[in-house]
Amino acid sequence: MRSSRRDALGAVVWLLFAVLTVGGGVAMAYEIPGALEREREYRAAPACASVPVVASGCRWNQEFTVRKAALHRGNKGRPPEAELLLPSGKQWDVTFPQTDPVVSAMEPGDKVVGVIWYGEVVEVRDAAGQRQQTYAGPVGWPEDRFGGMLACFSFGLAALVGGLWSLFARGDRRHGRAAAVVRWHGVGMGVAAILTLWAQAANDWPMWAIPAIWGPVALLLLASMVAFSIAALRGDLDDDTPATAPAA
Repeated sequence: MRSSRRDALGAVVWLLFAVLTVGGGVAMAYEIPGALEREREYRAAPACASVPVVASGCRWNQEFTVRKAALHRGNKGRPPEAELLLPSGKQWDVTFPQTDPVVSAMEPGDKVVGVIWYGEVVEVRDAAGQRQQTYAGPVGWPEDRFGGMLACFSFGLAALVGGLWSLFARGDRRHGRAAAVVRWHGVGMGVAAILTLWAQAANDWPMWAIPAIWGPVALLLLASMVAFSIAALRGDLDDDTPATAPAA
């Protein structure tokens, strides 16, 4: 009875994670068209003829002096940030999604160029010509949303199937093992999607590289999921080792 209750509680926890991640995947899917449109608008934006007085859709390259840069490596909850000064002395606070390649090398007094678009610094370029998007930058967001959607859907749907299977098959050890196989293969597909997104971002590959790399991996994991689930239902994964040694 205690084991059955524990299994039911575990199934409910998996179902809760499934609902949350599938919901996150739906939200990311809805964001992809807008992210694509915003990135296209940014790439097509013309250079400003003069310093924009109000937030404008043209791009303006503005020189800044670095006042301070904080990487927050020991604080995962805070993104890297920098304080940049205009020639007038006005301060702009800029945050970044990661530390490299520009913000990690910033030192007080360094000169950098910030690209201003719609009143925000969307990109920073150092003296060596290296570029880095800020959190306000539109470049890369479609790939980020797409990769996140794949991770959420692959994990969430597998967790949903495995959780429901486990919940309705309480007391059946073989079905319970098969449900666990489904759930953990979903975890593998989600992790594969995240790793693929990191590789795409690090190498600046186009968005189509994400499904091109993740798709074959996901198919292999799906094939493995089916094979191990069938093996679990047949009893091939049963532990036949006796609980106690037989009497001599």
